[in-house]
Amino acid sequence: MSLVEYARRVLGAPQPDADFPPAVRDLLNHRHVTAPMDHFLRTAHRRMPGDPAWRMLYIDAAVLKVLARASLPGLDEHVARECIATLDHAIVIAGAATDDARRDYVVHDVIKQLQSAIPWRPPSSAVLVADSVPRPPSTNSIPAFVALPSIFAAQKHWSRAPFVIPGCAHLWPAMHQWASLSYLFSVSGPGRVVPVEVGDDYRSDDWSHKLISWEEFLSSLDPSSTAHRQHHTLYLAQHSLLSQFPQLRDDIILPDIVYASLDAPDFPAYNPPSSVILNAWLGPKGTISPAHTDPFFNCYVQVVGRKTVWLAPPNVAAAMYPYPSSPLAPDRSHNPAANATSPLLSNTSQVDVFLETEVSQTAFPLFWDTVPDKASSVTLSPGDLLFFPPGWWHAMRSEDVSFSVSMWF
Repeated sequence: MSLVEYARRVLGAPQPDADFPPAVRDLLNHRHVTAPMDHFLRTAHRRMPGDPAWRMLYIDAAVLKVLARASLPGLDEHVARECIATLDHAIVIAGAATDDARRDYVVHDVIKQLQSAIPWRPPSSAVLVADSVPRPPSTNSIPAFVALPSIFAAQKHWSRAPFVIPGCAHLWPAMHQWASLSYLFSVSGPGRVVPVEVGDDYRSDDWSHKLISWEEFLSSLDPSSTAHRQHHTLYLAQHSLLSQFPQLRDDIILPDIVYASLDAPDFPAYNPPSSVILNAWLGPKGTISPAHTDPFFNCYVQVVGRKTVWLAPPNVAAAMYPYPSSPLAPDRSHNPAANATSPLLSNTSQVDVFLETEVSQTAFPLFWDTVPDKASSVTLSPGDLLFFPPGWWHAMRSEDVSFSVSMWF
């Protein structure tokens, strides 16, 4: 089906061989539609935080703009990439891939057709392999279970504290696929765009975020590529990548525990999401997520590489030196430590929990005097699952090139 035929179906021509209504024919005129759609996109982007209806308008405007632009004769690679980027913006900014009205089908179908105009240039066949470095020591160990607890047990005391299930995800197809750069490119196809953080620590002044091509990001992880040696760290953090590239969703198996009905007595503000929230974390060795809290239970699975996780209970909050909450403070809802679903419940510590220095001891004495004895840490290997309740402070550091999946419930 051509894009013009697809536009006919989406925009409401009564029969496959029927003429477009005049209004629809005008909509598909690139000169008529581009300017007003760009205006709608800017307006919806500005207003969507206050009203979900603006997200729908953003998605619809993006689709109409692309259909108008791509339906013109002579669709070349440049135009196809431009159109795909517009639709990826709709996925990243407005959640088109998780829209209840199933606009995701429209968006993904149009992207696939646009990709036919782009030559297939997969990255190298490199595999993301862990470095041979010793596992960092842990002050206190997190309990390890042989298997996941039963969600039907009358007592669910296991849900009150973190635990690890070594090798829990070893049967996931992702365990055999996601270390391959060529596979990661194949699930997206050419021309796709993803959001990344630029910089080692989002608390730093030189930290920023931007949208870049998926090919460019994968090249930055390729040890054989010159892009791998670039000055700034690129980190795909807390992004719904499995919704943007649905084939990745088929590579994981949600554990039964994410469907359990659990209480969180140590976190009275707990309010479970309407469905499991899946996020991906992909970046080079050395990426750090500073200590913060999230308002949901979390099943965190390490797929590629290793990651060290530091955890402390909610009752240490007074010693964590969180950044002050202020309506005048910069918006951090796009950061990995900020929950965009409920940003008012997010909290980030000023302390670098992985590095004890004289400066840090002087600036944050209460933390260093009281928290380390209550904290614990673990280094996750591929296939390991870490469970922890809402309100627990946690920080993460990648020991290798790392690919992880978090499941909020």
